Amino acid sequence: MNAATESQPKAAAVFVGLLGALAGLMFGLDIGVISGAQQFIQHDFGISDTVLEHIVSWMMLGAAAGAIAAGWMAARLGRKRSLLWGSLVFVMASMLCGMSRSVDALLIGRLILGVSIGVLSFTAPIYLAEIAPENIRGSMVSLYQLMIAIGVFLAFLSDTAFSYSGNWHWMLGIIAIPGALFFLGVFALPESPRWLMMRGRKDQATRVLTKLRGDPEVVKREEEEIAEQLRIPQRGWHMFLQNKNFRRSVGLGVLLQIVQQFTGMNVVMYYAPRIFQDMGYHTQAQLWFTAIVGLTNVLATLIAIGLVDKWGRKPILYTGFTIMAVGLGIVGTMMHLGIHTPGEQIFTVVMLLVFIVGFAMSAGPLIWILCSEVQPIKGRDFGIAISTMTNWIANFVVGATFLSLLDKFGQAQTFWLYAGFNVVFLLITFFLVPETKNITLEHIERNLMAGKPLRKIGQ
Repeated sequence: MNAATESQPKAAAVFVGLLGALAGLMFGLDIGVISGAQQFIQHDFGISDTVLEHIVSWMMLGAAAGAIAAGWMAARLGRKRSLLWGSLVFVMASMLCGMSRSVDALLIGRLILGVSIGVLSFTAPIYLAEIAPENIRGSMVSLYQLMIAIGVFLAFLSDTAFSYSGNWHWMLGIIAIPGALFFLGVFALPESPRWLMMRGRKDQATRVLTKLRGDPEVVKREEEEIAEQLRIPQRGWHMFLQNKNFRRSVGLGVLLQIVQQFTGMNVVMYYAPRIFQDMGYHTQAQLWFTAIVGLTNVLATLIAIGLVDKWGRKPILYTGFTIMAVGLGIVGTMMHLGIHTPGEQIFTVVMLLVFIVGFAMSAGPLIWILCSEVQPIKGRDFGIAISTMTNWIANFVVGATFLSLLDKFGQAQTFWLYAGFNVVFLLITFFLVPETKNITLEHIERNLMAGKPLRKIGQ
């Protein structure tokens, strides 16, 4: 086999992974677009902060429901068709939000949009983990987080452009266009070879693996590993009731998703313009700084993609949580002391960006990677569905409480609270999180089921 032929399967796997990861773009677009539209929605409808929190957070409620439904969809319909349905609903719900003329219509549109995001956020990481060669699995799943970051950034730019006219309808509706393009792109994706073998379609699985891996020996070995795993069918709920080791992995996935949401990242993503307003910036400056937040998020996510399969999961998490705790702690301190000069404004913005770097290089992509790695194959759909649902419930709590926390406890105290959470997360990483770098999913599963401590299942 010549060098060109050897590189082709890897290139094919990367291309398929990149296209599949574009599901994260839908997630990011929705996070970003509501951030810039809030102040215009609040002005047009004359609503309180509490109602605004509902408009922001109802999407997360829908996503929690979508994540539950996605477990059934991914198992019954397949990963590819789940991505198709999720993207189609995304397009329709985005148009509904953009055409809303009342708070009730907007709430319904946000709820339906959330269902689509829940389906996509469940299915895409599973799909990526199942098509990726193990030596680049972390980087491939990290592409999903990169696409979220790019989606947020693009939405922030779009919001900034429409802010001069104040047209929030276009802000919310325009994301239907990339949604439609993604819907068309999904038709070019192959189905997951693992799912095909689960459904007894071995010949099709072989063709997909040959396209993605190239080497017949690698294809045969991977088919044998999948076949060995699939001898015991998916029985997630039964396993959860009967197997304490599976309950441990599900519990770890739930905890990791809570950790990710309570870092404070989505507080910044959803309410960045409000935060910059509290720093003393006017409307257009708020949105331009928000766009800078989005760009920083994109660039810092590249750090994770470059390091995750080289440096390891835990060292990156330690670094990220430390950076986030310091960044938010200083932002809170500046809020407490008062921001009076342009220099103090810029310094506070820089520390907020430092926090963004800490998240994007660590908890953002790595939590999704770990949640896809620690679940045993026969309960993977169930385990990831529960952890993804938890992500959205925790996301809902964060989105529905931030403005209330600012009003009741003050700006400084709220940022200090989230800084304190990140210190706690350092301890959780040390005591509970395993190192899974360059470890096969099968090896992790054997250690889990043997009863090894969670932090040692990757050894």
